[in-house]
Amino acid sequence: MDENKELSQKLEIIVKTLDKNKAEDISVLSIANISPIADYFIIANGTNDKQLQALVREVRNKLFEAGYEEKRIEGVRGSSWVLMDYDDIVIHLFSKEDRLFYDLERIWRDGQKVDISNMLIDEAN
Repeated sequence: MDENKELSQKLEIIVKTLDKNKAEDISVLSIANISPIADYFIIANGTNDKQLQALVREVRNKLFEAGYEEKRIEGVRGSSWVLMDYDDIVIHLFSKEDRLFYDLERIWRDGQKVDISNMLIDEAN
């Protein structure tokens, strides 16, 4: 599979899984032109600790089913900020409070915001 197509597929799996599991305020930043860390940051928050853990579990399972394994996951149990590193995509899942406190969108404001509207579940259907 072409590398760009594979990256797009992985990105779509993550966004759809987060959306399906009611993650709030899903944001995707393209950081490929400003940092060697990854191509994309995905930032979202959960409403409580249980939901945050469910988001981590569901994203991990869906990516594993598609053949993608994480490089590492930090802050899983009892954490209000979980980082999931999938090489070219780094996922940041927060509690609402920690997301506001750390404000990664402001820190990485030089990244380009990606339009993910076509990946989100249409509530009308």
